[in-house]
Amino acid sequence: MVESVPHGVVMVDGSGEIVFVNRQTERLFGYAREALLGQPIERIVPTRFRERHPEFRATYFADPQARAMGAGRDLFGRRKDGTEIPVEIGLNPIETDEGLFVLASVVDISARKRAEEELRRSNEELERFAYVASHDLQEPLRTVTSYVQLLARRYRDKLDADAGEFIEFAVQGAMRMQRLIEDLLAFSRVGTRAAALVPTDANAALDAALENLKAAAGEAGATLTRGPLPTVLADPVQLGQLFTNLVGNAVKFRGTEPPRVQIGAERDGTQWVFRVRDNGIGIDPQYFERIFVIFQRLHGRNEYPGTGIGLAVCRKIVERHGGRIWVESEEGGGATFSFTLSAAPET
Repeated sequence: MVESVPHGVVMVDGSGEIVFVNRQTERLFGYAREALLGQPIERIVPTRFRERHPEFRATYFADPQARAMGAGRDLFGRRKDGTEIPVEIGLNPIETDEGLFVLASVVDISARKRAEEELRRSNEELERFAYVASHDLQEPLRTVTSYVQLLARRYRDKLDADAGEFIEFAVQGAMRMQRLIEDLLAFSRVGTRAAALVPTDANAALDAALENLKAAAGEAGATLTRGPLPTVLADPVQLGQLFTNLVGNAVKFRGTEPPRVQIGAERDGTQWVFRVRDNGIGIDPQYFERIFVIFQRLHGRNEYPGTGIGLAVCRKIVERHGGRIWVESEEGGGATFSFTLSAAPET
């Protein structure tokens, strides 16, 4: 059975000596098994990692348990010809009459890494295209908007009602396109103009967001309550943008009652879970995924203004921070938007 599995299997004793390999290990590393048996496991470890590997091995043998090796790190194996391959390694301790052994399953993930790299490059190219396109479109659109508005001011009284209406439509369309381009530019900048993730006081980021929303919240008669917020690893500007979008939506998508918005956070292991809860119009569960897609709207422009890009920006920001974002709601019953961010390391 071990010989037929599609990944490498290597057994090592307490001294780090290889006592068994299967056929796939021979294919993976380019060695005949006779050349590996009796050799230290460091023989198939890249040269740059060999010095510290015995320390890692000793640490594992001191507390053996079934787990993945090197959580959070990229792992590599060294082939006979000196080339390196990215791998995933699962460790399983085996107690025998002869002592403790470790059975390691080794999976070549070269194809996956190539696909991930290609996807990363494609995403970067798409972000650059979105940025350049939206940036370069602004100037001609500003020219069109300016001249149409000039027509509206200078000739409104000299044209008939239909002409005035047509000019108004043109002005509204140009301004709507301007907002779309500005939002697309903001979306592309999440990746292209991002700052480093640093310990960030979420209270300060929320303060900045609420200052930006002061006029809209006051006009809506909104009540905003908040709990103490933690320090997290974040881009301070993007965290403020995230709060601005979520709290702004809670104020905008209100029902007949004045909006009530609650902002809080709770610890969950190495992460913090933030929640923005409102009493607004709510969201039908069938649209939970759709609302995070760029330019997706559930309501007409006459009902609620906007371009449908705010929640897409929120998801992109959260994912860039290594977290996730989701919503819990029902139509007419308010909504709770939650997202996770890594806790800042304790000093």
